[in-house]
Amino acid sequence: MKTASITLRTHFSIWLLMALFACQGAFAQTADNGDPSPLKFPVPQGISNQLFYLQRDPNTNTIICELNLDGDGELNKKEPIKVYWLRYAEKGEKEGLSYIQKKFAYGIQTKDIGNDQYELKFVSYKKFPMYLMRSAEDKKYHVYVTANKKKIQLERIFLRIEGGSFWLPNVKYVELKGLNTATKAQTVERIKV
Repeated sequence: MKTASITLRTHFSIWLLMALFACQGAFAQTADNGDPSPLKFPVPQGISNQLFYLQRDPNTNTIICELNLDGDGELNKKEPIKVYWLRYAEKGEKEGLSYIQKKFAYGIQTKDIGNDQYELKFVSYKKFPMYLMRSAEDKKYHVYVTANKKKIQLERIFLRIEGGSFWLPNVKYVELKGLNTATKAQTVERIKV
């Protein structure tokens, strides 16, 4: 029963995250340091093909989105992204997504849009496109998003939750962290609720 309640909470959290992206044009702003999470979140290390990761309150478990390469080191064009948990709250173990998480929350749909580029969308919110493409500078694949009229090479998505209830958590903000492609500077764009 505990696993079912964690799965439902996780599903609802990601649904809220994606719903918040609908408001990004009106509320996006450069992040401030106000209202940080009381948790200390680890930064995933040693994942050579990591594209970005997703973290949220109420625990430090982290979703990893990794480039999916075949045995020859080439991009798997049918499924270019692998998505899985790093369960930091359970000794940092790697764990696949459950069926419900894949189909309704953290799964990513991909669409080949040509020229070695892919449109990516979380299954829980299809109105926020991300783009997997090879960088002209380092010749590696990265995921790019647009927030607050800035193109960002995505590194992290964070959902800040403070209190609330199981069915209606109090979502304070969503942050997108990455490299501003125009200035080459690190940027954090916060979406307030």
